[in-house]
Amino acid sequence: MSKLDVLVLEGDGIGPEVTTEAIGVLQRACELGGIALSLEPGPFGGACIDAHGEPITQAVLDRASQADGVLLGACGGPKWDALPTSKRPERGLLRLREHLAVFANLRPAKLFAALADSCPLRPERAKNFDFLVIRELVGGIYFGKPRQVTGEPGHRVGENTLVYSEPEIIRIGRVAFETAQRRNKKLLSVDKANVLEVMGLWREVMTALAKDYTDVKLEHMYVDNAAMQLILRPADFDVLVTGNMFGDILSDLAAAATGSIGLLPSAALGEGPGLYEPVHGSAPDIAGQGKANPLAAIMSVAMLLEHTAQRVDLAGAVNDSVDAVLNRGLRTADLAKQGETTVSTQEMGTAVLAEVEKRLS
Repeated sequence: MSKLDVLVLEGDGIGPEVTTEAIGVLQRACELGGIALSLEPGPFGGACIDAHGEPITQAVLDRASQADGVLLGACGGPKWDALPTSKRPERGLLRLREHLAVFANLRPAKLFAALADSCPLRPERAKNFDFLVIRELVGGIYFGKPRQVTGEPGHRVGENTLVYSEPEIIRIGRVAFETAQRRNKKLLSVDKANVLEVMGLWREVMTALAKDYTDVKLEHMYVDNAAMQLILRPADFDVLVTGNMFGDILSDLAAAATGSIGLLPSAALGEGPGLYEPVHGSAPDIAGQGKANPLAAIMSVAMLLEHTAQRVDLAGAVNDSVDAVLNRGLRTADLAKQGETTVSTQEMGTAVLAEVEKRLS
């Protein structure tokens, strides 16, 4: 790809801070890699509510469809928590995912060697784990209907619907199997087939798909057991595929195992533009203080370069640069042990940028 058109949605809280550092890395990597980069900002989340009365506008949705990719910072915060669910910042994110039809969410979880001491797991459990959670992103209970609260106060009933069709399971399953083929040819499908009919269908479809990928070893696990095993033996896992809600929970659990949620990037992929964002939230308690860890946002840019720009070389340079700054001992507040010197959001971003230049110049 010689041209790259990216819509930037900084969002709320620490979103603008970490996105600024990620954009700096993206711009330099594209410049050194011969890619003409075009960036356009747009309102999103709580900031969009304040300006336009809704978490995302139709104009932004339309622009997202025209871009090659979308880079997102974060959304939400206590300021907007009292709004109805349909009007909160997070609803804008769901609308964006649905609009772009980005059904496959890739969330890598890796224990960096330099941060082994930050992992809350015992060393013999953690080792050097490196696995990928593939989360179905535009179906399941987050989108199923009916979704409502009915009845009079004191007798109200809340209702959400967990629905997956066979075609939805097949398309996320194929992404998972093909990803496993490029890694270590191991795939774990996570469900709750023992109590949920829809998950029984999920397991049946995944089992049938395995016949098309005979080089991949498929295993199944109930989600409660999977959560336990990810803590007990994370190094045994390679690629996991699961539904929307389970993937949301398991990938945050994986974040804790890495030592900080500030280390997890993500890519949401479909047939059109990809959506790239750090897994962490808006962290309004530290917004504007220069304490946020920009590495997840920077590694999200690496995923953009890999999957949208199709430049594995540039993505590798960015990821290697993150490794390098951590190996040098640079730590933002979330990564530092007691007594260790910390660097600011900007200082961490600048350090990664210098390493990228070193590798690509």
